[in-house]
Amino acid sequence: MDINDLFQIPLKTKTLDSKGTRSTMPHLTVHLPENRLTGNEPMLVAALTDAIVGVYGEWARDLVSVRLTGAPAGRFAQGGKAVDTNASVILGVRAGVFDRPDAAQITARLGTALTEAITRVLGDDLRAGTMVELVASPPERTFVGGAPAA
Repeated sequence: MDINDLFQIPLKTKTLDSKGTRSTMPHLTVHLPENRLTGNEPMLVAALTDAIVGVYGEWARDLVSVRLTGAPAGRFAQGGKAVDTNASVILGVRAGVFDRPDAAQITARLGTALTEAITRVLGDDLRAGTMVELVASPPERTFVGGAPAA
């Protein structure tokens, strides 16, 4: 057994309808400078998906939804100046993850794993400017295909 298996989030998945549609949790929206993103999309999607699987477990692979958005030059700024070394990751997670006794460790692992995925693909100079935000989605506020994703 891999030591990482001991720290994976044991959450259950559930089929939403008779066609087998499943929840899209966890879902990531990643904003990056366009010039850093272009041509790296497949590698970045794979790395981000692997980062989530490394925390949640292999069962989550098919549920990971990634949306990459490239910001044109000049649309990322830090300290009033345009930069191309910032990245913003918004990760939608089930609200229950924050109620677990090991929530601090899990959230830290998610933040670290996603930052590592970005820097591994796009360069370590993005590390300091990468922000990972975990956004809680209570079951009654999450819908897929117009139906609750409970």
